[in-house]
Amino acid sequence: MITMSSMRSHKLVLFFAISCLLLHEKCTDASVCKESERKALLEFQHSLQALGVSGNDAFFWISEECCLWRGVYCNSFTGYVEMLDFSDQPLVVAGTISPSLLKLHHLTSLNFSSNDFNGSLIPEFFASLKKLKLLDLSNANFRGPIPSLLGNLSMLETLRLGGNGRVFNVGKLEWLSHLSRLKELDLSFTNLSNANDWSQVISHLPLLQKLSLRHCGLPSISSSSLSLANSSTSLTYLDLSDNNLPSSAIYPWLFNVSSNLVSLDLSSNQLKGPIPEAFGNMKAIQELYLNDNLLVLAKNQVRGDSGLNEIGKLPDFRVLDLGYNLLNGSISKSIGQLSNLRVLRLPGNSFGGDVISEAHFSNFTYLQKMDLSYTSLTLRFNSGWIPSFQLSQLLLCSCKLGPRFPDWLRTQMDVLNPDVEISSIDYLDISASGISDSLPYWFWDKFQGLSYINMSFNQISGTFPNNSIHIIHLDLSSNNFSGPLPRFSLDYNMGTINLSKNKFTGSVSPICNFTGAVYLTLFDLSNNLFSGVVPDCFGSFPFLTALNLGDNSFSGSLPSSLGSLVSLEMLSIRGNKFSGVLPSSLQNCAKLKFLDLSDNELSGEIPMWIGQKLSSLVFLSLQGNQFRGRIPHQLCGLKYLQILDLSVNKISGTIPPCLNNFTSMAKKVSLDRRIEHHILDTGPRFLSLEGVYGEPIWIIQVRYVDEALLTWKGTKQSYPQLGLLLAIDLSCNKLTGEIPEELSSLQELVVLNLSRNLFNGKILQKIGHIRQLEVLDLSRNKFSGDIPTSLSALTFLSNLNLSYNDLSGKIPTSTQLQSFDPSSFSHNRGLCGPPISPNCSMVEPPRGKPAVGSEEDSDEFMKWFYTGMGLGFAVGLWGFCSVVFFKRSWRHSYYRYLDSAKNWVYVSFVLLKTRLVRRIKCLSTRSD
Repeated sequence: MITMSSMRSHKLVLFFAISCLLLHEKCTDASVCKESERKALLEFQHSLQALGVSGNDAFFWISEECCLWRGVYCNSFTGYVEMLDFSDQPLVVAGTISPSLLKLHHLTSLNFSSNDFNGSLIPEFFASLKKLKLLDLSNANFRGPIPSLLGNLSMLETLRLGGNGRVFNVGKLEWLSHLSRLKELDLSFTNLSNANDWSQVISHLPLLQKLSLRHCGLPSISSSSLSLANSSTSLTYLDLSDNNLPSSAIYPWLFNVSSNLVSLDLSSNQLKGPIPEAFGNMKAIQELYLNDNLLVLAKNQVRGDSGLNEIGKLPDFRVLDLGYNLLNGSISKSIGQLSNLRVLRLPGNSFGGDVISEAHFSNFTYLQKMDLSYTSLTLRFNSGWIPSFQLSQLLLCSCKLGPRFPDWLRTQMDVLNPDVEISSIDYLDISASGISDSLPYWFWDKFQGLSYINMSFNQISGTFPNNSIHIIHLDLSSNNFSGPLPRFSLDYNMGTINLSKNKFTGSVSPICNFTGAVYLTLFDLSNNLFSGVVPDCFGSFPFLTALNLGDNSFSGSLPSSLGSLVSLEMLSIRGNKFSGVLPSSLQNCAKLKFLDLSDNELSGEIPMWIGQKLSSLVFLSLQGNQFRGRIPHQLCGLKYLQILDLSVNKISGTIPPCLNNFTSMAKKVSLDRRIEHHILDTGPRFLSLEGVYGEPIWIIQVRYVDEALLTWKGTKQSYPQLGLLLAIDLSCNKLTGEIPEELSSLQELVVLNLSRNLFNGKILQKIGHIRQLEVLDLSRNKFSGDIPTSLSALTFLSNLNLSYNDLSGKIPTSTQLQSFDPSSFSHNRGLCGPPISPNCSMVEPPRGKPAVGSEEDSDEFMKWFYTGMGLGFAVGLWGFCSVVFFKRSWRHSYYRYLDSAKNWVYVSFVLLKTRLVRRIKCLSTRSD
């Protein structure tokens, strides 16, 4: 008897056999790669270059079975190629795209996201891939116009062209209206400035759910366009950020298409005025980003801000970002109505010292991220307060938390709410928050393993525990921490450690025992009390880009392993006691932009390889060392140099005339205002409900600015704005000769200091060509002749010193020169005219003492002075002894004088002793 199950199995076999016959395919070969498609893929491969991490060819399309090739996905039933996906692969695809893809007749998905096609045009033949449902060319370095023929892809559901900054649309977006099945559209960072119909086209895409038009230069929406727009009910995700759209242009259209919006991003536009109450009508909204606009709070002392009140009534509202607007006044406690809020961001507003208490947060059970930075808010909570929320990110920079360390932070490392997915805090910024307390004993136990900790610019004291500190990004700068350097353990991320401006002591040898040192990118130990020899173990830090050991008490020679830091862009060892010559291995640090070796005891000649190998240098300071010899002409190869400081050394010879090769000083070019290091670190990606990985859970950007220590207008000060100061300082050396005429071509130079050298001859006649000069110091040299008249053309000059030279003649007339103090021209023979005298006709050139030259003259004088004094003493003593030895009567008289003097001293001493004994006896008798 045939059972029901056997009948079903027979029917399935029969159905499978009929399907095979209809498809004219052998069922045993269904999943095998089709030869025609294999040849098409190989032709496609030949037009591309795929590089892996090592830089080698990484396609590995070698086997016969093309369905197993990387990035190729076939239908498991028919064997036809349906998908090509080269995104999120351990390779980068480059080159051009071959039309052989047209032979893949069953292709439905094509993804080249996050690759590099080196500015190629978007191929028009894509429009012939009629079965495409997904086309993703985002962040792939395409350029040129968007082919309007893409409107022929009638089956297309997802189109992503965003992140290609050189892609633009010609004219209107009418071609998009033909894509009636489109559900997701991303044109971010493409130029749509001429697409006046964008709002109409978007409103007529009936199935569109996700739209991203960030930074597209969108034109404003006209009232006529608004009248033609239909209300869209399918749109759930809308990003119009960074388009400078005004409120009047966006609000009417927005509130017409917003019935089902879940996420809305209008950040970085020109939205003005109070927050509209109409946002409260978006019943499905969960995420609202209004940061970086010009919004204000409504002036209603009774109800608070009406717009926020309406938003507070939304049932499932989760993200509110109002950062960097013009919000001021007080934050109403009604914000606590947002009981489902996950993210609250209000940074960069002016709440003017408003006090936040636990009442504001009483209903925030699900809050995970809070950013109140730069708001001047005072957070005042009762002692023992335990928040109901569990934060993963907390940013309170420049808020008032102190003076005591906030004890409630301790609770953020404990799992309080099992319904919250985030288990504990991972990002903590309480910098510049007015804390002047010792670090609690529980801190390092609780906060081990955080991704980011920033407690800088407080007055927090304490020491590190003996065990290793697990951290990725740590900034404790400008505090009162003390004790020895701890051992750090960095996980598999690019890490940064900044311990500058504290009171740490002892050796830095623990750096050789850092776990995961290979991942360290920024290391700052400057302005502490460290001492001893720096260990030679920098070979363990291959990705280090900034190393600052300045202003400590390190000694000994520089470790040669510094040359293994091939990624290094900033090195500062200023203010220590390093000695010896520069290790030649430093020439391997070819990426160096900032090199500060000032105020040490380094010696030898300035290496030629600085100019040959370190060609990217922007800042070079060898000030305050013992360097000798000539200035190597190879330094002229540093065309990006903005600041050169060789002062206070023993450098001799002349100034190389090739200094005019300093392009940054000779021509008006766009300069880096700062030398900054941006370390970008991303966390894991979250998994959406649909099973798709989205944006990272957190993004950490660490910003580090290299600050130059310069003598600016007579005082030494920190100067971070390097691009505003172009300077050459060769003062306090033994340089000779005349100023080379080529120096006058450095027209953008701001500071020139050649003082305290042995320069002679006339001051450069074309010195007035250096139009941007603000500081000129030529004092204490041997310059002679007249002051060049071109000096009067320096209208920006604010600090001038020509004193202690051999200048003569009349001081050129100009409002600028006559405004300086007479001391700027003092100790020069024959100078006359304002400001040192009313005119020249009544002034006789002073005779006698010549002008004081350099500091070398003073040293020479003191040398002869002490030599003469020693010789005088020796001659006087020898003369006296000779007279006493050869003149008997004088000798006897001298000895008699010594005897009488000795007797007088003896008698006086005996009498004084007798009187004291007598007085003591009298005192003892009275006491009895």
